[in-house]
Amino acid sequence: MLRELLALFQLLGWVLSQDAAGSRFVCNAMPPGAEAGCGAAPTGPAEDELRSAVARLRATVLQQKETIGGQQRTIRELNSELARCEAADDTAPPAKSRGPGSRRKDLGKNTMGDLPRDPSDTINQLGKTMQSLKGRLDSLEQQTLHVPGTNASAGGVPPLRELLGRRLGLLETQLLRKVAELEEEKSQLYNDTAAHRRRTENALNSLLERITELEKNNNAFKSPEDFKVSLSLRTNYLYGRIKKSLPEMYAFTVCMWLKSSAGPGIGTPFSYGVPGQANEIVLIEWGNNPVELLVNDKVAQLPLSVSDGRWHHICITWTTRDGFWEAYQDGERLGTGDNLAPWHPIKPGGVIVLGQEQDMVGGRFDATQAFVGELSQFNMWDRVLRPVDVVGLANCSAYMPGNVVPWIDANVEVFGGATKAPLEICEDRAFDS
Repeated sequence: MLRELLALFQLLGWVLSQDAAGSRFVCNAMPPGAEAGCGAAPTGPAEDELRSAVARLRATVLQQKETIGGQQRTIRELNSELARCEAADDTAPPAKSRGPGSRRKDLGKNTMGDLPRDPSDTINQLGKTMQSLKGRLDSLEQQTLHVPGTNASAGGVPPLRELLGRRLGLLETQLLRKVAELEEEKSQLYNDTAAHRRRTENALNSLLERITELEKNNNAFKSPEDFKVSLSLRTNYLYGRIKKSLPEMYAFTVCMWLKSSAGPGIGTPFSYGVPGQANEIVLIEWGNNPVELLVNDKVAQLPLSVSDGRWHHICITWTTRDGFWEAYQDGERLGTGDNLAPWHPIKPGGVIVLGQEQDMVGGRFDATQAFVGELSQFNMWDRVLRPVDVVGLANCSAYMPGNVVPWIDANVEVFGGATKAPLEICEDRAFDS
């Protein structure tokens, strides 16, 4: 490489230098291993053409100067080496003159010796040199335009333009893929929003229908609580059911109005069953037995008598502390007791049935235990009411719906032929009196 660059600078030196007599020197490319040799350039009519060729070569070199900017450091180093070589040549002793034989011997070597005497041969030789220089400059230009570090392929190192084109194509593909993903997410979001809107509209329509139904049902009564449930036959299929279930409770009060003339016993005004315990809370009068209160299938007998065919107000209270209970009839406390399922909390999630005793949760009724008569104002609280509150409910001087189970039309369902009818209990009771 160093020798090739030396040959290049010798060519440039010939262009830029001439002796006092006007003679010029031309340097040819020197193969590796050969010695440098220079001869006098011929003079003649071809000198103008050579001058023009040299000018074009100089213009080509100047144009390529910008493309080989990245190689300046290497060229500077080579210039330093060349300067040192030139300094060494200046200090060397003058070469001895050679005879004609020695000139022919040198010309026989493949070196940069004297140019041929014939001007046409000189022009051809200079053209070859220019072509070689142009090939080297083209090689430098290709090295500059190509991306360094790229592996060569069968078609050569890919140009920068092709590499940029491929990268732009890759970016465009990624952009199109991202746009497609965003469009898909937008479509999915629209579908989810539409589905949510449909569900919301369906729920609102259902609520509207339910409100309309409740309004129609309430139109039959002056107030939502002014109705009664009638159970006219002793069967195992007439009953009412409270839609609302109970939470876990550590005390309760149950109050109701009832009217029954069936015998023996009034049957079961209400029962509450939970999974694993059908007799969680039961009020029953069966056969010739007294009225009984069952809590977790434990029994307490109550001193109540309500089978005379008249309306009676009864209230039952219980607390898990010591299993203490109270029994009220028409506002009067008739009996108390304790040790009824003490420290047992009432289990949640069960079913309240009016008029039947449950042998399994919500079913398997026994006709001999069914209640025959009318029920109204079934309310339930998760606390023990004060005696004054019970008296107010019994004499119709207070209105206190249950905080756990209130008596309202929308909260009571009837099955098997049981009916709901309007009732103003205080007026009806006064009429009975």
